[in-house]
Amino acid sequence: MNDFEYERRFFCREFPDYLNDGDAPILIIQSYYVHADNFALRVRLQAHGLHVEMNEATDPLAVMARYRDAFTEAFVTVKGPAVGGTRYEAERDIDAGIAAELVARGGIPIIKNRYSAWIAEDGWDVDIFGAKNHPLVVAEAERSGPVTNLVIPRFCISEITDDARFSNDGLAGHPYTQWKDEFEMELATEGPKFMQNFGKNTSFEH
Repeated sequence: MNDFEYERRFFCREFPDYLNDGDAPILIIQSYYVHADNFALRVRLQAHGLHVEMNEATDPLAVMARYRDAFTEAFVTVKGPAVGGTRYEAERDIDAGIAAELVARGGIPIIKNRYSAWIAEDGWDVDIFGAKNHPLVVAEAERSGPVTNLVIPRFCISEITDDARFSNDGLAGHPYTQWKDEFEMELATEGPKFMQNFGKNTSFEH
């Protein structure tokens, strides 16, 4: 088992309509028990076929309690620091009922809808966050090895692969709403950024 993940991540404004096939996204609620210095210990619950609107008022624990029986998958994950799109990640399946009890009892919860799409030669996940991280949208391409020569869709505004602020554990400790204006100012003054040390980046437009 390879306990490393290889991915590149991007800040987005929205999940484009042309990628929406009408299927309900995966609803994810995850709680972080360690989220410091880019180390993390996480418990995640997943529900398929359930659509919950993401906004600032979305309460992760209330949603979990209301749809408890819909969460049929759960994982516990240990993460190390991310360097150049590579991060140690040891993930194991656990009982969904036990996971729900853990989430209800501690940690800092995050809620999001995850959409999946095939773009060029890669499978992408697009996460739409709720609660204190709304209206953040993050897209990521993940492979079994380093993500090189990537075809990047136009809806990806700027690369955040090694920006710890945008890691989910980073968002647990410092939600997006706390520094959204600062980031928007940074983006306006410095412009978008894309990593250039992973081969050739190719732009893709639907």
